[in-house]
Amino acid sequence: MQWQWCSFNELTLSQLYEVLRIRQEVFTVEQDCPYQDADGKDQHSWHLICWEGDENNPQVMAYLRVVFPGLKYREPSIGRVLTAEASRGTGLGKELIRRAVMHTCEEYPNTGIRISAQQHLDRFYGEFGFEQVSEPYQEDGIPHIEMLRPAHN
Repeated sequence: MQWQWCSFNELTLSQLYEVLRIRQEVFTVEQDCPYQDADGKDQHSWHLICWEGDENNPQVMAYLRVVFPGLKYREPSIGRVLTAEASRGTGLGKELIRRAVMHTCEEYPNTGIRISAQQHLDRFYGEFGFEQVSEPYQEDGIPHIEMLRPAHN
């Protein structure tokens, strides 16, 4: 497996296609949640991807994006978090979030990180210092909560 932290412009067309394919597979098909995935924020985000396979057949095993501060929230925002079905239960999701927090703190020191998390994942994100800061709300038909990981100076 290889990890990649990059801007939108650093993604190759094949990599971008694979990212969009797995996001559609997980969020639209598996979660039966029709929504507009191409929301104009990918171009203003960092992308963290765990790849498996070779250059000719790369497969996303885990993915998320970090939207730049000031676009979705005042803070940078982790979103579109997923692990491919074959990777679930392996600890890869925890490694994904650990790396995302590390990279985001390096890019934006002394800044908190905000997420819109599916409500049932509150304990999972809590392991990484995120705290619930909103009442539950519906997003695309799924209960969510806003969570904040305060800045660590």
